[in-house]
Amino acid sequence: MAGKDTRLKQFVAEEVSKVKGIAVPVRAGALERRLIRHLSCKKLHPSPNDEFCFPEIGPSEEIVNQYVKYYTTWQMDKKEDCIEGRYGEEPLFVQKIRPHGYMILNGHHRWAAAIRVGKKRLPVRIINQTQEKDIRMALEHSKHDKRVTMDLEEVVYATKDRDQMEKPLHFPKNLFFKERMRLGIPALFSFFSTRGYDIWLYSSGYESVDYVMGLLKGYHTQATGIITGTARKNPRDGKAGETMEQLMKQKYDQTVHIDANQLICINNRTGEFREFPLTDGTGWAAQVMEAMEEVLKNG
Repeated sequence: MAGKDTRLKQFVAEEVSKVKGIAVPVRAGALERRLIRHLSCKKLHPSPNDEFCFPEIGPSEEIVNQYVKYYTTWQMDKKEDCIEGRYGEEPLFVQKIRPHGYMILNGHHRWAAAIRVGKKRLPVRIINQTQEKDIRMALEHSKHDKRVTMDLEEVVYATKDRDQMEKPLHFPKNLFFKERMRLGIPALFSFFSTRGYDIWLYSSGYESVDYVMGLLKGYHTQATGIITGTARKNPRDGKAGETMEQLMKQKYDQTVHIDANQLICINNRTGEFREFPLTDGTGWAAQVMEAMEEVLKNG
């Protein structure tokens, strides 16, 4: 087992060396993102910034073996070569890179297992993530000194069993965008925009920025910026994350953070804050606006 583990780490290190220092994330076009559903394993590269590739952490041989067993079971079916990637296999999340290929964002162990068993292609979902340069550019072009932050999945998207929803988008947009907005979100975005707030959305998943922006546009609204993959923290991202948050605090005098159950207004200069409880459900957006009217009235 130790020998296999060493060989796996060596293989990963060799693959990382092919892209480290030269790979640059670039935006994939809408047609490319919609049409490409499978990619050759040779075009997929491990991310040097993922703990999977850290020498001190590295890939888990146990997890790789689990996927090897999974893929081997598939290959017992003679039809596998014709319908590879079916049977509900989850896609890898990847970002297009220059000079060639795609960087793996999520699914490194599946990629390693696929190569070990000789799979030629894997299902993928190509996304365009927010880059640091996008955040810096948004901050440079903004004329506002206040921001509001919300979680995309918890606050903006509606949950069927919990929230009232905005009406679904009209055809053909409803075929492409499956999520529904929480009732009142477009009005809330308009409320903050007309009062001089930048709107920043955070997602713990790997939502494509273009996809989210398109969905917002369908509801006649927009956000200043969208930051994805916030749940995927590792030690080497820490400094970069702290730097960007510091830039945010330098830019904005006030931060309003909204979640399902409370609104927190923070003075970034003094550190003082106020909290307002919110009742999840009917009238949620109206509660947010009432709390903000009090904040704005008292300065």
